Amino acid sequence: MSTSKSFSNETSERYARALFELANEGKELDKIESDSKEFLDLYYSSPEIKNFVTNPTQSIENQFDTIKIISEKFNFSKNMKNFLFLLIQKRRIFFVSKIAQNFLKLCSLKRGEIKAILTSSKRLSQKELEDISVDFSKSLGSTIKFDYNFDESLIGGLKIQLGSFMIDTSIKEKL
Repeated sequence: MSTSKSFSNETSERYARALFELANEGKELDKIESDSKEFLDLYYSSPEIKNFVTNPTQSIENQFDTIKIISEKFNFSKNMKNFLFLLIQKRRIFFVSKIAQNFLKLCSLKRGEIKAILTSSKRLSQKELEDISVDFSKSLGSTIKFDYNFDESLIGGLKIQLGSFMIDTSIKEKL
């Protein structure tokens, strides 16, 4: 396995760090984190926006106009709007989803949160997810935030992945 990072991952991490430092210095980390989440929700829920952002044939003027409208509609902070404009100007707007995801990871790390993936064989309620998170947080001494997946092919049980560490109590694994 190669340890070298791809250009897009490295570039995305640099831009995410720059946005994080800008937000932290400007004391608007929470606002820009919220703006990033809203933008990612829009990006993933709207195929038109996703295609628009990832289409390299879009003119810079058209991208500026569209991002300006989106920024005003969602009431993005001035720094978030200017950051998106910078990405357009540098022709890096197609990295925006990776940048936003990396930025959100940096925000989680600053709060001391650890991300993990929880997969269950039955749908879990929000209360059950919170209880599992609290139990694991106590065990590890850090706040655990789960990305939750439902997979009925597990037959029964849970799978929890924390980085390269995996706990698999599913019946599928035992079979």
